[in-house]
Amino acid sequence: MKRPAPPLRFSTQTLLLQLGVVLLVVLLSGAVHAWLTYERLGREAENQALTLARTVASDPAVRQEVQAISREAGTPPASVLLAGPLMAVAEGARTRTGALFVVITDETGLRLAHPDADRLGEKVSTDPSEALSGKEVTTRNTGTLGPSAGAKVPVFGPDSGTVVGEVSVGYSTESVIQSLARDIMPIALTAAGSLLAGILASFLLRRRLQRLTLGLEPEEISTLVHDQVAVLQGVDDGVIGVSADGRISVFNAAAQRLLDRPDLAGTPWKQAPVPEQLKALTLPDAAEADAVEVIAGGRVLVASARKALHRQEDLGWVVMLRDRTELQHLTRQLDAVGTMSTALRAQRHEFANQLHTIAGFMSIGQHQQARDYLARLAATGPLKFPVDQAELLQDPYLQAFVGAKGVEADERGVMLRIGPETLVRGQVTEPQDVTTVLGNLIDNAVNAAVAGSAADRWVEVELLDEPGPDGGTLHIVVADSGDGLAVHSAAGGADGPGADAVFAEGFTTSARPARAGGGQGLGLALARQLARRRGGDVRVLEAGSPGGPGAVFMATLPRTTAGISEVTGKDNDG
Repeated sequence: MKRPAPPLRFSTQTLLLQLGVVLLVVLLSGAVHAWLTYERLGREAENQALTLARTVASDPAVRQEVQAISREAGTPPASVLLAGPLMAVAEGARTRTGALFVVITDETGLRLAHPDADRLGEKVSTDPSEALSGKEVTTRNTGTLGPSAGAKVPVFGPDSGTVVGEVSVGYSTESVIQSLARDIMPIALTAAGSLLAGILASFLLRRRLQRLTLGLEPEEISTLVHDQVAVLQGVDDGVIGVSADGRISVFNAAAQRLLDRPDLAGTPWKQAPVPEQLKALTLPDAAEADAVEVIAGGRVLVASARKALHRQEDLGWVVMLRDRTELQHLTRQLDAVGTMSTALRAQRHEFANQLHTIAGFMSIGQHQQARDYLARLAATGPLKFPVDQAELLQDPYLQAFVGAKGVEADERGVMLRIGPETLVRGQVTEPQDVTTVLGNLIDNAVNAAVAGSAADRWVEVELLDEPGPDGGTLHIVVADSGDGLAVHSAAGGADGPGADAVFAEGFTTSARPARAGGGQGLGLALARQLARRRGGDVRVLEAGSPGGPGAVFMATLPRTTAGISEVTGKDNDG
């Protein structure tokens, strides 16, 4: 079975269509040009015939002879007309001008002079009525001598001024066609040149079309567009396409959400309002394997860039964004749960010992001592966190979170304590943001205390909430026993640019992570962005000094607590 021939490629179809259009236009243009030239030559022949006819008709001898013949009864025989003066005048004019014929008739249209002697005395083959009525006319018709372009002019009598005959002059259309044949060569050359230019332009257009479409067919382009929309708008990862000319060509919905920016498609990449770390990934000397962590829109993003190539053609860059905020939050929660489980396992033995003690008191009959022992256990609680003054925290969420942080700090030799000014009367309503900010500040303080030179390692946390129209504001102050911020000594001022430098992405005073898996340089930047997004802030109150005490940070988180009574709020204000 013979296989059907494969369909022509779109670029080939376009080329053939263009060539057909160019050929059609050239042929139509050439035909119109040739027709206009033919018409011009015909009009020139008519005008020349009219001029010759007027000349012959105005000859006094012709007028006199035609009038004389018209007054006679009947028409002279052909032999007489052939030898007469009219025949001599007509043939002389025809021979000198190259006309096809010069015919003279009487007032009834009978030929008095004609190139063919056998036609003398006969009626003319074309209608002479207009010329015999006194009008000059130009004609194109076919007579006994063939097709011609000519003119007819009346002959007036020399005395009476009446029409006594006519003069008909014609030039052969074949001579007009011969003149056209001489003029057609420039037309043909022009048409051929136009056709070649059109063919060349068509081939160049085909090559450009193939380059612009990357050799893809329209159906393939349509499929790619649908696939691109489905993929780019359906993935959770942000995708930014930067074309080879340095403009953003793709900025999908996930990228808009992660960077908190509108669609930036069409914006020059160098001027785009995106973090500079993303632009650095597309520099010529940037390594494709490198990935950076970026703080944007209150999120921790992992960004990477790849060069886009198609058949060795540089298409630009593709920047990928992945959100690690949720992962970090889950990791933090998992760490807290792990810490809590470790603390529970550690105190399981204490519970067992306490039960054995109670059982011993009961077995020896010391019931009062058993009751006293149980009272002490009820007062202190079944589980004690290594957090000094933890009872100042009334919110269960803060109790559990700070307690878990206390267990973790205790494992590293740091005492976590609650400041005496702590007073939280409401309930935390935004645990994720509170966890992120408070957890980062405590982690940084514990790291600073571990790395500090003071013998007594501690971290102190004070929390205070105040009512507000849209929810309570939580104030957090975290201090440590570390050696302070090294950058402060170079910049000189807690509120100056030196203190703000610690909030820059990537800034760290540690030579290496304080614990495995704990990245450096993102916690404070993320905490400040989260606080500012809520209308608050994170700033340095004291930069600290070598030997301790260390730095003091303060965070303000509006609309993160609820449940403070109006009376309490008034008492707090007054």
